[in-house]
Amino acid sequence: MKNISLEICTGSIDSCLEAQKGGANRVELCDNLFEGGTTPSYATILYAKEHLALDVMVMIRPRGGDFLYNDVEFELMKQDILCCKNIGVTGVVFGLLTPDGKVDIERTKTLVELAGNMKTCFHRAIDMAEDYFQAAKEIVDCGCSRILTSGQRNKAMEGAENIARLQEMYGDKIEIMAGSGVNTQNIEELFSKTHLQNYHFSAKRAIPGKMIFHQENVSMGSKDLSEYDIIQTDSQEVSKMRSILDRLQ
Repeated sequence: MKNISLEICTGSIDSCLEAQKGGANRVELCDNLFEGGTTPSYATILYAKEHLALDVMVMIRPRGGDFLYNDVEFELMKQDILCCKNIGVTGVVFGLLTPDGKVDIERTKTLVELAGNMKTCFHRAIDMAEDYFQAAKEIVDCGCSRILTSGQRNKAMEGAENIARLQEMYGDKIEIMAGSGVNTQNIEELFSKTHLQNYHFSAKRAIPGKMIFHQENVSMGSKDLSEYDIIQTDSQEVSKMRSILDRLQ
């Protein structure tokens, strides 16, 4: 049996370093995690490539919202992939759908071809597809390296049956990775139901910022989030997850 891979979804360089400290195999490097992740800045990608020893997968998503992109947005995705290719990161993460909820086969193939030798992961856009298993077949046919999925449910544990079926159908052709709500409390049960070799985990925690003065009358974003907390990967949670996975493999 191959070693079980642990990927950490990160929204900053500090989180990447925490993931590495905790023993992750790779990071999915994003911006705007609370929108499901968008493309990070070029400087962030370059710094990650130059300072991390683990694999770096870069989110290619020009905005939050749905996965139907206009021509300008698609052009941005292509250029971002070329930038990642020039830097030499491990791979890129994307997902494109048509208006009727099918995989955008033509554009997906274009991005896979642009990526060249980089790994290509089709993200949880598959969970928004009209026909989950047909979408998986099309993603395989497009040449992607990996699928990130919650089994077309909000959380991977809820979609474990679909994920297991996907693994049975296509696991010999593409890597299947479970994500969304994966944590140290449910990973053993999820593994027992799916027997996957790839898991996607955020391990987020809120760290109080170092600002002394707090302006309590103004919110710069969601009122549910504090501008004075920093959301960051917790290396101890990563290490705990790594230990559990090492026992399972």
